[in-house]
Amino acid sequence: MQLHTYLNYPGTCRTAFEFYQQKLGGKITSIMTHGQVPNSPGLTPGWEDKVLHARIDLGETYLMGADIPNAEPIRSAYITLSFDSSEETERIHDLLAEGGEIFMPLVETFFAFRFSMLRDQFGTSWMLIHERPMPTAH
Repeated sequence: MQLHTYLNYPGTCRTAFEFYQQKLGGKITSIMTHGQVPNSPGLTPGWEDKVLHARIDLGETYLMGADIPNAEPIRSAYITLSFDSSEETERIHDLLAEGGEIFMPLVETFFAFRFSMLRDQFGTSWMLIHERPMPTAH
């Protein structure tokens, strides 16, 4: 079994995925627009070029998404990115924070060398962590 995340955007899915591809080093593997669906009844006017389904590979997993009228930003869940270095955590934090909203600044904690929570300019909530080794349970 694998667990993957599907995000809905209010018309910015392509822009968000292109940003993630460029800034996070992902690879967009598919994009289908609403207008590519044959005989699509009920197509929202002006949405022909909006994304019906997209997939981007990020590290060892992938993220999927679509443009949905009236989609709202994530409120109670975070996409979590784990890093092997504080430098990479800081680099990605700076990229995702630009034009977004920081909920918890990038700091050192008892459980992480670096940890932050933020919402990017596309409404996606991210948790970034460079974990400290934790004691094992006995």
